[in-house]
Amino acid sequence: MQTESIISRVWSFCTTLRDDGISYLDYLEQLTYLIFLKMADEYKKPPYNIDIGVPTGLDWNSIFTKKGAELENHYIYLLRELGKSKGILGQIFTKAQNKIQDPAKLARLIVMVGDISWAILDADVKGDIYEGILEKNAEDTKSGAGQYFTPRSLIKIIVRCMKPLPMQTISDPACGTGGFFLGAYDYLLNNYKLDKNQKAFLKQKTFSGNEIVPNTRRMCLMNMLLHNIGEIDGESLINSNDALISSPLKTVDMVLANPPFGKKSSLTFTNEEGEQEKDDLTYNRQDFWATTSNKQVNFVQHIRTMLKSNGKAAVIVPDNVLFEGGAGETVRKRLLETTNLHTILRLPTGIFYAKGVKANVIFFDNKTAQKENWTKEIWIYDYRTNIHHTLKKKPLLEKHLKEFVDCFNPENISKRTETWDPNTNLEGRWRKYSYEEIIQREKTSLDISWLKDKSMTDFENLPEPDELALDIIENIELGLNSFKKIAKLLD
Repeated sequence: MQTESIISRVWSFCTTLRDDGISYLDYLEQLTYLIFLKMADEYKKPPYNIDIGVPTGLDWNSIFTKKGAELENHYIYLLRELGKSKGILGQIFTKAQNKIQDPAKLARLIVMVGDISWAILDADVKGDIYEGILEKNAEDTKSGAGQYFTPRSLIKIIVRCMKPLPMQTISDPACGTGGFFLGAYDYLLNNYKLDKNQKAFLKQKTFSGNEIVPNTRRMCLMNMLLHNIGEIDGESLINSNDALISSPLKTVDMVLANPPFGKKSSLTFTNEEGEQEKDDLTYNRQDFWATTSNKQVNFVQHIRTMLKSNGKAAVIVPDNVLFEGGAGETVRKRLLETTNLHTILRLPTGIFYAKGVKANVIFFDNKTAQKENWTKEIWIYDYRTNIHHTLKKKPLLEKHLKEFVDCFNPENISKRTETWDPNTNLEGRWRKYSYEEIIQREKTSLDISWLKDKSMTDFENLPEPDELALDIIENIELGLNSFKKIAKLLD
């Protein structure tokens, strides 16, 4: 089948199911189960001869030959039983459920998946199909999937700045649907001529991560397999455990991460009356600088422990990590002392699927212990002030951050030039602050901006009316969500 025909069929059936009220998420789940079973069937035959352990009677042939109520009942049974398996098989089918109630439409989906030879299909094609539906799912705000989907243009920019090398290990302790893995994988393939050993290492040993949400984890695993990362009969590259619970078993060369946006970690439990309650979860770890229930601050601490002595990290964090007192201040001070926190990229709102997020990317290099602080100066690129993006009409593209990459100077970060000049009143977006300047700031705050907000003084350069309307809607939704949380607490 032609590439365009395959993509068209997958998307057209998605549209058909949407008309029946089936979400992108539900469609993506069923597609994941069926593609995996079909691939397992293909790999079992020559020339592969790989048996990944799908039991006879629960395999692709067992559903391909059934129709109507018999198909529906068997499919439900198959999903439940495969969820009890170990390894990748078990992780793909953990808590799996049938969301397509019409057996005729389920049978049509099975036929569509069965018509495609997934094992020999080009990785770019099947990867693009899956990534496309993942992005559509993230756009659906009701599903809440946006928090697991980092804009791919931002990922590409971060990876270009980090310049991963062949044979390096790369990890993400909150990997979502695997965006950073795919970004690094493509970069390594496109920028280096890899030999046989390097290709094998890239496929099997470069990446590792954690994702505690079963549905998101299965999507990550399938996304990676379709992009030719990992082995269908090998060990899972994604761990289901909470990464924050304990010290990492091994350190890595690089961490690329966008930890969850929620401020606090919480543990859900049932009280004596049988009601569900939440309790703030605090991680008491010997290798943490501060004990706190602030999830993002804990992820920053954990990521530092994941790095080898010369390891590098790029982490997306919300504003509160840069200015919050208490544990936040302690962590910032220790980070400045023990690592070279050399760069901060201030991001605008309107680029994430989760509404109203004010985030930054912090770049730091781990170092061996010494008496003096490792961070001598921090370079900040302000891509927030007077910047307006929307997901639909003006999405963030790689070209928008070209100046940042040039200023970052990935080839040699020790040779940088400010674009901000107080002597000529040139208000550039790229400016450095010395360690001495930083530690004198209240709470060692790294939440720094110096550009004038033109929207406060220059009414001629206001955003377009539709952009203003979207901003207003976004702020109202944020306020409404906050009141809903308060109402739940009052109940």
